[in-house]
Amino acid sequence: MKILKSLPFVLLLWSCMTLASFETYEFSTTQNEMRYFKLSKELRCPTCQNQNISDSDAPLAADLRRELHRMIEAGYKDEGIIDFMVSRYGDFVHYKPRIAPETYILWFGPFVLLLGGLSVVFFVSRNRRLRARKAQEAVRETVDVAPSVEAADLSGGLSEQERERLERLLQQDK
Repeated sequence: MKILKSLPFVLLLWSCMTLASFETYEFSTTQNEMRYFKLSKELRCPTCQNQNISDSDAPLAADLRRELHRMIEAGYKDEGIIDFMVSRYGDFVHYKPRIAPETYILWFGPFVLLLGGLSVVFFVSRNRRLRARKAQEAVRETVDVAPSVEAADLSGGLSEQERERLERLLQQDK
């Protein structure tokens, strides 16, 4: 019961520990501020798993945000900023990597895998249809052979009793 009474106090202390600090940057124009927010959404944090630098709490993301602010205020163009970040941290830092020989697998890999999967499905289904068709043909051939057994000479190598028994069995099948 004492634990339940102290629970609000513990939660209050815990919430004080999780206060986040917000970075605020001063921009010379609102256009620079809009560019900052746009680019911070386009650039990925190299240490985080699929988070952009504006959402990441990693120290490296804070450094990238600071560098982004500095470069925007210094008058760099968006392409120049992205080129700088890509040259420093690799293609992973940009959500939309350029189409280049190094990034072909990123751009065309999913399509190649999809095409490979569809071709496997096509060939497997085609083989199943061919096997089913062959099985049906084999059944038809055995059905077509059965009437020829009736017309065959039953006297070859059979005794009189065996011939009569065979005749009865064939009559039962009809």
